[in-house]
Order: sequence, then structure tokens, then C-alpha cells
Amino acid sequence: MAMNAYSYFSRGKIMRQINCLLLFISVFTLALSASSCYGADLTDVIATIEQGYNALADVQADFSQRTTIGSIKREERGKGELYIKKGARGRAMFRFDYVKPRQQIISDGRQVWYYLPDNKQVMTSDVTELFAGGNGIALNYLTGMGHVSSDFNISFAKEMRDKSGNYLIDLVPKKPSQVMTRLRLTISGTAVEQYRQSGKPLALFPIVSSAMDDPYGNRTVIEYSHVKVNQGMTGDRFTFRIPKGVEIIKTK
Repeated sequence: MAMNAYSYFSRGKIMRQINCLLLFISVFTLALSASSCYGADLTDVIATIEQGYNALADVQADFSQRTTIGSIKREERGKGELYIKKGARGRAMFRFDYVKPRQQIISDGRQVWYYLPDNKQVMTSDVTELFAGGNGIALNYLTGMGHVSSDFNISFAKEMRDKSGNYLIDLVPKKPSQVMTRLRLTISGTAVEQYRQSGKPLALFPIVSSAMDDPYGNRTVIEYSHVKVNQGMTGDRFTFRIPKGVEIIKTK
């Protein structure tokens, strides 16, 4: 017997799940603007992402996710496969198929479906409603309207590079946000060197991993692997067809 729907679909839980996705989507949907005030190395790292983005139409990847919930010192893990596609008018269409825990989060750029097959429940929400109020910064990046240089202070992390030679950059919101206090991106050192030598991006999605801290003491780390780009994905993949017998929960 299924538990009460709201035990699964509380707004806080929904936003925590969606915010995890923003770690990926925010990078995919925005164009990073490198300012001359940044050091040359940081400019190169940002340009590697920016120019890769300009040539990116869609991406598919495996992901593993680890969320630490600060208030109760508990760790939640997930993994699965993701699909992202640039849609019309800058809308980002996305699909996250979780293998563990079993669930799907799908959006055609206007509507979001959050499906728990084991409980035969699906939450539906308008994208703008889900990201209303203090979550507006998140909507900026889902719609491709964000400009990272105006919304964030960007710098290298204290350690600058990890043990594998990848670059670590921190994005800190200029204004208080309910979504994040810091977004850290790990950028492939090889991709940056390729850009430096050729003057063009050879890796269109150079993000190795991303980590988000939120104001409530939670941290989510996502690692990406088996990345495939520009496969010509169709929009059909991003429309959810609700199975028979599934309870539909509409958020307000």
C-alpha cells in the first residue's frame, strides 16, 4: 500500500532533487562570460566551457550522485543516466532516469514530471511555478537566460587543481539564494590544455564533476562518465506519458 503522497512529494524534497540536476543543467544551458579581470588561466578554463557550450546541442551521460543532508548527518546515493537537449527559445529539455533509487525526472522545457514507479505516483508542475520566488536563479539557468558573470563571483578554488590535474572553480551567488551558496565545478585539465593549444574546444562537455552547497548545510556531488554529445536527440524523449493507474499529483 502506497504511503501518503505528500510524504514523497514535499516541496523541500522535490527542490532538493531538482537542485541536484541544476549542477548539470546550469552548466549546459548558460554561456559563461570570461571577463578580463580574471587571471589568464581562469579565462582559459571559462572559455573552454563557453565555447564548448556554443557547439553543444545535446548530451547524454551516466551519473552518480551523493547527497549529504547536514541536519541529520545522513548520506543519500543515486545513479542513472541523463539526457539534456537545447530546446526552442532557449528552453532546456532534460531527462534523468535513476536506476537507484528507481525514479524519473523529465521536462520538455515547460512541464516537469517527477515519477516514482514503485509507488505508482507522478508529480507534475509547471517549470516557472516550481522555481518561483527564491528559486528564480535556478529558473534562469533552466531557461538558458542566465549569465554567470552577472549572477556569480567566479574564482579558482583554494587548491586550484586536483590530484589528476583538473581545474576547480567556485561560483558563489552575488545575491542570497535558497538554491545554493556555492557551486564548484571540476573541469578536465586535458580539455583546457587542448583548448589552449588549438584555440577551439575539442571536448564539448569538459565537466568531470560538480558539487553544490545549499544554505541548509546540504551538499550534493555529481560525477559524470560515458559522455556523448550531439547525437541528434528528438524531443519525444522529453515528454512523459503517464501510465494507466498512476496517481497524478499537481503542485501549486
